[in-house]
Amino acid sequence: MRLVMCHNYYQRRGGEDQSFEDEARLLEDHGHEVIRYTLHNDLLKDRNKFDVAWRTLWNPTTRRELRSLLRRVRPHIVHFTNSFPSISPSAYFAARAEGIPILQSLRNFRLLCPQGHFLRDHKVCESCLTKSIKWPSVVHGCYRGSRAGSFVVSSMIAAHRLIRTWDRVIDRYYCASRFTRQKFIDGGFPAERIGFKPNFVYPDPGIGQGRGGYAIFAARLSPEKGLETLINAWKLLEHPIPLKIAGDGPLADVARDAARTNPNIEWLGFVPLNRLMPLIGEASVMIVPSTWYETFGRTIIEAYATGTPVIATRMGAMAELIDDGRTGYLFDRDDAAGLAVRVKELLSDPIRLGHMRTNARAKFEAGFTPAANYRHFETLLHETLAAGPNRRSQMNSPEARAAPSARPVPIAAANCEVV
Repeated sequence: MRLVMCHNYYQRRGGEDQSFEDEARLLEDHGHEVIRYTLHNDLLKDRNKFDVAWRTLWNPTTRRELRSLLRRVRPHIVHFTNSFPSISPSAYFAARAEGIPILQSLRNFRLLCPQGHFLRDHKVCESCLTKSIKWPSVVHGCYRGSRAGSFVVSSMIAAHRLIRTWDRVIDRYYCASRFTRQKFIDGGFPAERIGFKPNFVYPDPGIGQGRGGYAIFAARLSPEKGLETLINAWKLLEHPIPLKIAGDGPLADVARDAARTNPNIEWLGFVPLNRLMPLIGEASVMIVPSTWYETFGRTIIEAYATGTPVIATRMGAMAELIDDGRTGYLFDRDDAAGLAVRVKELLSDPIRLGHMRTNARAKFEAGFTPAANYRHFETLLHETLAAGPNRRSQMNSPEARAAPSARPVPIAAANCEVV
């Protein structure tokens, strides 16, 4: 099968970027032909605010480029991960105009909450969840603290809801967790079009030894990741083990100050995944103290892959991934004291810790390997073909009957990277 995969990279690399790359490689490894169409948010630095706002609503350039690409390579499916802000919903209409089925992954809550996190003033907020026009976000300036920015994002969501882009143009969606899927259903998305496919770890890093004698936190250093809760918990531990903080972001100064004032805390800055995985494998425990509804919690299964148990917040997809008492522990949101108790409880019982390492790896092998993930992916691809426009003519076309090739087709396009 031939696919065009579209993704808008973030200025600060995150889990969505990694998932896009992993999924493309997974499909290629199973004999599919993947053509990547990508933009990067760094392109926005030199554009004026009006131009950025307009292109968020409808980018005629990406629509033109993508439609030209689709005409040349004639894929069976166009798969979108993140189209915000530069690719824009105009790209969906390029695929629709060419009669090509559309598969969209839902890896953040942007279409339900303009900020994307369901957070306001450091508290969970669902004021916009069921509203067609996300006016509370504009009132509170939720998107980057800007009413103007919030108006632009809210307008994009409302305009495409009005013309029914989300329920008539996109053929199939999927979420990485059942919690996230239910949120989108609550927000008005058609349940019959939303599938389920969890994230996976690729390649398999293998089981770590867990002999490093430290805890690890690995995430973007932003308020919703719970860094301050973590640092406060380490202040409360009577006999804390070393804590390694891996990541960079807006709260880098908080991590730097914590490392300077607490000898048990070390800030590593951004660590590439190939160097991060061995650190996770040698850790005694991974800490995931997020304060928002994580749509999945990728670092949790990265820890499981190495056999490292996880202590995470009892909310969202994190509570779905943690078997409390078997693969790790859960604690209440913002509860630094509760987190400290869980860390002490886990590390004071080496036998239980050993059992948890075994259980964590077993959970990874049961549901988060590339092989398990591809089975989900295969189902989604067939469902997308079945739901897509002109499916009979596509399935009988010479392209559909041609033997697939894993070799990408290079296409040149302006202002984008197409591999």
